[in-house]
Amino acid sequence: MPRILALNPGSNSLKFDLVDASPDQKIASEGRKLLTGTVDDIGKQTKLIVQQDGKTIAEQEGDFKDFSAATERVVDFFQSHTEIQNWKDLDQAAVRVVHGGDTFQKAERYTREIREEIERREEQAPLHNANSLKIIDVLQRKSPDLPVAVTFDTAFHHTIPEHAWRYPIAREVADSLGIRKFGFHGLSHRYMLEQYAHLNNKQPEDISIVTLHLESGSSACAIQNGKSIDTSMGFTPLEGLMMGTRCGSIDTAILPYLAEKQKISPEDALKILEKKSGLLGISGVSLDTRILRKRDDAASKLAIQMFGYRVRHFVGAYLAILGEAEAVVFGGGIGENTPEVRTEVTEGLRGWGIAIDQKKNEITCAGDTHIHNRYSTLGAWVIHVEEGMQLAHECVRIS
Repeated sequence: MPRILALNPGSNSLKFDLVDASPDQKIASEGRKLLTGTVDDIGKQTKLIVQQDGKTIAEQEGDFKDFSAATERVVDFFQSHTEIQNWKDLDQAAVRVVHGGDTFQKAERYTREIREEIERREEQAPLHNANSLKIIDVLQRKSPDLPVAVTFDTAFHHTIPEHAWRYPIAREVADSLGIRKFGFHGLSHRYMLEQYAHLNNKQPEDISIVTLHLESGSSACAIQNGKSIDTSMGFTPLEGLMMGTRCGSIDTAILPYLAEKQKISPEDALKILEKKSGLLGISGVSLDTRILRKRDDAASKLAIQMFGYRVRHFVGAYLAILGEAEAVVFGGGIGENTPEVRTEVTEGLRGWGIAIDQKKNEITCAGDTHIHNRYSTLGAWVIHVEEGMQLAHECVRIS
């Protein structure tokens, strides 16, 4: 069975998983995760943490100034710990790329042409695409014979129809600049779809559900007959749900108004919407729902209430778009571990037939299970998303 190092960069973090995955496996969870690791808060004095079977087996402090430095440390870890994994025995590295535009519909072997397309999309995902390239550069420098594959967060959403991906702005302007909805978090939404189908003994093409990837970056997806037909993120990852530091969908006239009244550039106004809004901006304390849940102040409570309300807003819209659906699926760190958010979302969906087992909801964290009761006609599920395993699953099938 091929052994793959899956590298998943965020805006300021790097997650990696060592996975055994077969080209013949049907779903990602049929693979075997051997170990997992993280480097959080890249750009600061931070730690490389490696875990195996839920136990920490290594911690290394360091000044991880950028993604190149973080990747170097990950490679060095494996090369100096041959008892865990001989680096030379790796079959492939798989790297997540956030923005592939409308060019890529599946995972690809990394080439110079692929790189040029990734670079072309950097402007629309400035926090992510460049980091993926830094990771690849280190891999190729330190291990030039190791095959590298890439998969794109946008690929899952290539099935969205034009009436959903096209923005209602001047067509000639939009087409000349490539302005359209792309959607993101494709790895996560595809994982939830395929895992849900597996748990219910169905084929993905027979499934119509709403999936919710809820983390510091969040998105919703309407899936009909196994295909994405709409998603909340758009031209960039700023659109859609309220997030950790991002505002999500707001009146677009706010941006120039903010720039004018604050006497700042449009770029600085955009930074407020990207970096100082969302849960952090409303609470004034943190983007972490684990911290906000423990606080009793009105602003922290409001932040969680607003987050859940805006998720419910999209879920209701997507249920209407689908016409018929069998479940709402929660995934991601917030979706899996914050019962208050799940309650805020589902309480407003009683008219759609959701009836939650509150006891089950309160105790469910990071598991693959349903939280609805026996009277519910619309399912509510929590699925522990394994993006690293999905990344390996999609890349191992490249011929």
